[in-house]
Amino acid sequence: MNEYHKSSYSDGTGGNCVEVAEGAMTRFRDTQNRDLGHLETPASEWSALVAALRG
Repeated sequence: MNEYHKSSYSDGTGGNCVEVAEGAMTRFRDTQNRDLGHLETPASEWSALVAALRG
C-alpha cells in the first residue's frame, strides 16, 4: 500500500486536511484525527468520486 499524502487543496495551516493513500484499495483519513483510523474504498470508487467532484 502506498504512503499517505495530503490533498493538493490542503493549505498547510492545520485546517481541514485529508490524507490519501492510493493503491488497489484507497485509504483516506483526517489529518487532525489520525488515531481514529481511516476509511477504505476500492480504487475505482475513489476515482469515480474524484471525477464527480471535479465535474
